[in-house]
Amino acid sequence: MLDGFVISSTPFHVLDLFGTFIFAITGGMKAIEHKLDIVGVIVLSGTAGLAGGIIRDVVLGHTPPVAIIDPSYVIITSITGISILLLYHFLKNLIKLFLTFDAFGLGIFSLLGANIAYSMFGFNLLIMMVSGIITAVGGGILRDIFVNEIPLVFRKELYVSLSFAGILLFFIMLHLGMTVVFSTMLGIIFITFGRIAAIKYNWNLPTRIFRDTN
Repeated sequence: MLDGFVISSTPFHVLDLFGTFIFAITGGMKAIEHKLDIVGVIVLSGTAGLAGGIIRDVVLGHTPPVAIIDPSYVIITSITGISILLLYHFLKNLIKLFLTFDAFGLGIFSLLGANIAYSMFGFNLLIMMVSGIITAVGGGILRDIFVNEIPLVFRKELYVSLSFAGILLFFIMLHLGMTVVFSTMLGIIFITFGRIAAIKYNWNLPTRIFRDTN
């Protein structure tokens, strides 16, 4: 086994459950905003929290996916969805806090996905990118599609580009001889605070390059 987080390791498991919880919150909030019933809230919380990891595991050939084997994942997303439904009246004004949570989730899932690919395939940047980005944005894409919205990652906001940059930083740090733990934490911090800064200062990618001439 290579010097990376493995699926059964305690640090990975704790971070993965935390990231699942964070994204489940965003799914529950989205479901309530679109006036879904309790089943819809639970489903959308589960989709946001679990879909990215499930897709990643299938792509990497790790089947059945961890989120299906370990019931704690479904339990966390279900409890989170129900809690958001019950507490929404008190939480609806904390949107900035949830955007911060989403930023942490993006950083955590990006680097955990990259770590899984590294532990399985070594220094393969393409697989690390695919694994990390799928883990980070897969659930969010399906969450937005289910409520008939254009997924956030396809809009102008800095989101998936930060995931890409953080994974690239992780890859470079490993090649420079840094430890996996240090490289992982550096990547998570870069993505998380990059996302928070993008929200605060309204940093966006251009939506078009050429202006109309007529």
